[in-house]
This record gives sequence, C-alpha cells and structure tokens, in this order.
Amino acid sequence: MKRIAVFSGTAHPELASAICRGLRTRLSPSSVTTFSNDCLGVQLQANCREADVFIIQPLVPPVQQHLVELLLMLDAARGASAARITAVIPHYAYARSDKKDAPRISIAARLVADLLVTAGANRVLTMTLHSAQVHGFFSVPVDHLNALKVLAAHFRRRNLRNTIVVSPDLGHAKHATEFARMLKLPVAAGSKQRLSDDRVTIDAIVGDVRGKNVIVIDDEIANGGTIVEALAKLRELRVKRIAVACTHGLFTGKAIERLRAQSDIEEIVTTDTVPILEEKRLPNMRILSVAPLLADAIGRIHVGKSVSAMFDGAT
Repeated sequence: MKRIAVFSGTAHPELASAICRGLRTRLSPSSVTTFSNDCLGVQLQANCREADVFIIQPLVPPVQQHLVELLLMLDAARGASAARITAVIPHYAYARSDKKDAPRISIAARLVADLLVTAGANRVLTMTLHSAQVHGFFSVPVDHLNALKVLAAHFRRRNLRNTIVVSPDLGHAKHATEFARMLKLPVAAGSKQRLSDDRVTIDAIVGDVRGKNVIVIDDEIANGGTIVEALAKLRELRVKRIAVACTHGLFTGKAIERLRAQSDIEEIVTTDTVPILEEKRLPNMRILSVAPLLADAIGRIHVGKSVSAMFDGAT
C-alpha cells in the first residue's frame, strides 16, 4: 500500500488537523510565502515521492489567494513525484458559476475544475456542491459528499413532534427531501427568485407549514438574504419554533447582523467545512464537525474502498 501524506493550505488548518486525528496520521508540514511582488510561493516540507497525497483547502475568502495556493501545492506534489494527488475541497466556492445565464460571461466552475486538473489533481473530494452538475465539469474522479447525516444526527436529539423541514428554494428541494427522510418528517419548499447577489424574493411556500415547528435547511448561508426572506414568509404562515441549518456557514457581508436580528431563531446549525471566526459565532449557533466524515472518505480512497457506501441506506 502506498504511504499517505496529508498537507493543508492556509485556508482551514484546524479542519486539516482534525481530519488527520481521525486518520491517525501526522499533518505534513508546508510553507506559503508571499513575495514582495505579491506572488505566492509554496513548499511541501515532507517527502511525497510515490506517496498518496491529499491536499486540504476549502475555497474561502480570500478565495483567489486560496485557489492559487491550492494550485501551487498540487503542482509541487506532482513535481515531487507523488503517486496520486487528491484535492480535498470541503467548500468549492465557484460551484455557483455553473451556467451561462448572461451574455459573455465565464462558466467559472468549469474553468476552475480544469485548472485543478491541469495543476496536478488526479482526484477531487468535495462536499455539498451548490450545483450538483459541477461534479460533471471535472475530467478526473470526484467524490461528492454531503453533511446531511451529520446535521440529522444533531436534530434527532430534539423533540421533532409537529415539525416540518423547509427548503427556501425549489432548486434545493431534493436536498431538503433527503434530510427530511432521515428525520422521518414532511417537507416544504419556497418559490425563490434571485434579484441580485444579495437580494431575493420568496413568493410562496409550497407545503403545509401553518402552525408547525420548522427546520429551514440550505446548502450554504452567504449574506443571509435567502434565509431572512424565507423566515418572513414563514412568519406570515404562523409557524412556531424556528431552527436554521446549512452545510457551509460562510456568513459574508451583513449575514451575522441579519441573523442576529431574527430573535425568534432558536438555533443556527452549521458545519466546519469553512472556518468561522469567533466574532461570527452567535450565542444560538452550533458548529458541527465534518472532520470524521472527511477522514473516513480519505481513508476509503486511500485503500480503494467505496466512498458511496458511506451513504447507502443513510438513516
């Protein structure tokens, strides 16, 4: 069996360390330098020759710096004669740019996929892509995980009587339906229209939510506009207890200010796919770790076991 070597970029070293604890292996050292001309330089400070190399780097702000850092690390591993190189990207930021919805724009999700492969990635491990079709943009194998089991395990500890799962967007109703199935709950979805990067409108909620407790689930919360609009519509329908859940808690722009103003949210549940600064951690926020899930997937990839089997018959 090939030796395993795990490296981390600077985007989320805490997650990388937690993953290595799950793998019972040491996080290999690396260094990132910013030169006087603003160019980046990286060095992998451990032997990669004929090793099974995993490089952990979510694409979080500053996204462009972390992306270039990842590309350089992939190239360095390839130049160091690694046997196989897997890019572990817990949050793939460019997944939103998955289609040409205006004239003369780039489909950035596909371009970034090409860049990663060109830089040296033989495989990609990621989690909860904003658009599932981005999976098909890669010309190398992709293992696409989700955090629904992690989120569902948390909510099973609550009293779920008279509760319904709500997706703020019909486009993500399948994601919410799978989550609801795990909790044995009904599901509803919002009819959303995006007006701009930080403005959306929700015309209606499809499903019977009146008088129910709700768990509003989305793939990510960025500036919080979608969640705030969904909650406003749900309040019109006289819902009772409100919980909010997502995989990627980006909380950009005015998101924390907006969420803090929603005094009736009992709990905000997210995961550590991205680093969440202390100043963004609200008193009602709970951050669950996906490190065990990612460690399990990396271990399976390393020894050639099925990754999809992790989710077979998920309950």
